[in-house]
Amino acid sequence: MNNTTQQITDDIKTAMRERNKIALNVLRALKSAITNASIDKGGAGTQLEENEVVNVIRKQIKQRLDSVSQYESAGRSELAENEKAEITVLESYLPAALSVDEIVAAVESAITETGAESKRDMGKVMKLLQAKTEGRADGKILSQEVMKRLS
Repeated sequence: MNNTTQQITDDIKTAMRERNKIALNVLRALKSAITNASIDKGGAGTQLEENEVVNVIRKQIKQRLDSVSQYESAGRSELAENEKAEITVLESYLPAALSVDEIVAAVESAITETGAESKRDMGKVMKLLQAKTEGRADGKILSQEVMKRLS
């Protein structure tokens, strides 16, 4: 069990003791999503790498962001607030995000390393960039930065 997964398990126990329903529900759903991802990867008992766990967490956050926008457009602010509280819990398990300067430097470095010259080379730049940033930057932001620099 990797560090993040162990931390989630410990925090589930803490949330139970503290009767923190929001944290408990979010962490149980997250643990279930991690278990499902590990089964998809290689069957029962397969362990996910740390970056794979981070990807599962990001996916859970994205789902909740989608729900927030739907709830807000439907005028259900109480449900949107609940989703936002869940997002806060999930974000605490993500590694520290890269700053804008660090993202720009990583993009420049990846373009130089791959020898990319046009948008056709974007795939290989993104592949290297995602490996370098290890889930510490949103893929959409990385993609936008790469697009700015490749013509």
